[in-house]
Amino acid sequence: MVLGSMAPRRRWLLLGLTALAVVALITAGTVVITRLTGDNKPGGAPVSGSPTPSPIRTPTPSPSGPPPGADITGPLNLLLVGVDTRVSVPGWEPHSDAVLVLHVPKGLDRAYLFSLPRDLVVDIPAFPKAGYKGGKTKLTHAMSFGSRVPGKPKQPSTAQGYELLRSTVSGYTGLRIDAGAVLTFNGFDRLVNALGGVDIYVDQRVESLHRRPDGKYRKSAPGGYKGPQQVYEKGERHLNGWQALDYARQRYITGGDYARQRHQQQLIKAMTRKILDEGLARQPERVDQVVSALGDTLVYVGGRRIVDIAYALSGLPENRFTLVGLPGSGVGKGSAYRGEQLTTEGRKFLTELRAGRADAYLAAHPKLVVKN
Repeated sequence: MVLGSMAPRRRWLLLGLTALAVVALITAGTVVITRLTGDNKPGGAPVSGSPTPSPIRTPTPSPSGPPPGADITGPLNLLLVGVDTRVSVPGWEPHSDAVLVLHVPKGLDRAYLFSLPRDLVVDIPAFPKAGYKGGKTKLTHAMSFGSRVPGKPKQPSTAQGYELLRSTVSGYTGLRIDAGAVLTFNGFDRLVNALGGVDIYVDQRVESLHRRPDGKYRKSAPGGYKGPQQVYEKGERHLNGWQALDYARQRYITGGDYARQRHQQQLIKAMTRKILDEGLARQPERVDQVVSALGDTLVYVGGRRIVDIAYALSGLPENRFTLVGLPGSGVGKGSAYRGEQLTTEGRKFLTELRAGRADAYLAAHPKLVVKN
């Protein structure tokens, strides 16, 4: 769902996730931020009612008076979520498979994008709206627990699920979330295609668990999938929609879910470059075209108007946009796997980020910086 060194174009960075998506996936994600036009509450209160509003046209700045977002000085924290929503399964609850946070410090002159593991063990607060009493479990469950609508067991609300996920992420990181968006996997596929594909450096050989070389899904069989599989060889590659999504989803690879998080972040930055190089963020009609292509695969979840955020971030230089990989490890009792936890080094980054000392910390821990 759903920003690198880009001026007014910067809004597109958030739209490219997503990573995941989503990501996104969101994301994630370049077009995600472009869609954040609506409620002006700085606290980022989620939208009520239908979670899939119709596309919103991007407002153009007034020729007179202060520019949009002139009052935004930072810090800004944007939550991008890529979800697995199996629309063919009645009542399927959305799970956040990609959770990314974009932090822009006060002054808006630099930005940091980091992912949180989907299986991160966290404290999920009570959420009366969904009848959830709270507990300690995997981060991915916050979205699904929060999406439950009492009396409507087969009508989960993704927008409502985002509310609980937002509160959980805010509690864990200590960061106030100012705006956010959710992008489904299908939305990420459409987004990349709407941009004409992306160029990315594949940093390791990745074999797809799910797709064949022609893009069709592999057949499921006892013990796993069977048939020929798509392979992404190391090197510079041009990926279309399904390839980009497929590449960013693979976690049964060297590095596991942490490698997947890295690939999602790299993909978002690759999409950002594409948007910047072609000046797409300065073309309102093109923005509308991409947003319309997403349809109901993009869920608006509130925040400042996109035009405000875009102009507020218009001076952010590309070389001050940093991808951060937070290391972690598995936790459990005996042989029972419970989930993931960030290492002391990873948790300390969040502390230093809040204190405004992220640059110094990353200089002392260069392995945390994700290379393109």
